[in-house]
Order: sequence, then C-alpha cells, then structure tokens
Amino acid sequence: MAIRPITVHGEPVLHRRAADVEVIDDEIRTLVQDMYETQVAARGVGLAAPQVGVGLRIFTWTFGDTGSAPNTGHVINPVLTLLGKVSQEEPDEETETEGCLSAPGYGFPLKRSDHVRLQGFDVEGNPIDFEATGWFARIMQHEYDHLDGYLYVNRLNGKWTRRWKKALRREGWTVPGTTWMPGEDEDPFGHDEVDETETIEASKASKDTVAESTAADSGQR
Repeated sequence: MAIRPITVHGEPVLHRRAADVEVIDDEIRTLVQDMYETQVAARGVGLAAPQVGVGLRIFTWTFGDTGSAPNTGHVINPVLTLLGKVSQEEPDEETETEGCLSAPGYGFPLKRSDHVRLQGFDVEGNPIDFEATGWFARIMQHEYDHLDGYLYVNRLNGKWTRRWKKALRREGWTVPGTTWMPGEDEDPFGHDEVDETETIEASKASKDTVAESTAADSGQR
C-alpha cells in the first residue's frame, strides 16, 4: 500500500466524468488499498479515485454513523439515487458546511438530500446496496459527484459561489499541476495544529500526574 498525492482543483481528471471499471483485477485492488491509506493520512471521511489522479468510478469512505452500511467501505461503479428532495432554502453555515481534499483549506455550506440509495460492487465483485441518511448521505453525494466531474464547490448557491471564485483566483487553482501529499505537506485543514495542541496537553497532563505522584510519595515517607 502507498499514500498517493491528492490532486487539486484545476487538474483535468477532476473535471470530467470518470470511466467505468471494466475488470476488477489486482491493479484495482491495489488502487482501493492505496485510497484507504491516503484517505486516512489526509484525515478525510471519503476519497474518490479522481482525487488521486485516476479517472475511474471508485470511491472509499470512513464514517461512524452509517446505519446498515460498513463504517469503512468502498464502491466500484456506483449508482446513486436521491430518495429525499434537496431543499432550496439557504444552507446553514453551522451544520451544512462541506470541505474537500481537492479544494484544501476551505469550507462552504451546501444543501444536499438527506436520504440516498447507493448501489455498486466491492473489489470481490460482490454487490453493494444500502440506503444512507444524514451526514453519511452527504458524504455519498460528495464522493459520487467527483466521479461525474464535479466538486462540491460547483454546486454552491450564488452567494457562496462568489466567495469560492475569489478563493479560486487567490489560490490560482485554475490550471493543472497542483497536488499535496498527506502526511508530508502541512495539513490544509489545520489537523496538524490540533494534534500538536493535544500532544502538548497530554504531555502537560502526564507531567502533572508525575508531580502529584512524587508529592504523594514524599508525603508517605
């Protein structure tokens, strides 16, 4: 298994429909394993093959609340059916903001269907068929969009589209060639800072525990 670079907006593979997988062979199985490893290293909840530069209809996910579906899974040649309508109301910034590893460091609110059905196959050729609700349904739609050449930022309403376009011009993500490497490059969503803070707090707590233990030992002597 290997961690692969993640492609960023502007790379052609992200903006065209991915091809169907015709044969599930060892190459496809290796790709899926690499996608799992890359997704974990990037601290993502999902990853589509075009995001690692491969224009095939495959995506992976890891999420805690998946109902009858596995918490960690993948799908090949998926078919996604919306079972719930997409509201036309203004999206909520607090509860409906998405981010994307291929538009790193940004987040914008977006309305999605809260109920979908996913069908497809796993690497062994076994059929997959389940329904997803809530945030898991959002993840399924987000990853499926990648396979049709869309990023979530392509679905934003007018207000948020304008903000995204400003960010796009600022970053220069309109041409090919930009990637980032999970585990090596700085985490664009600030997870590294969180980890560092947690490490410092854990270290402080450990020192406090040692100090308390030493003081207790001194009192017993």
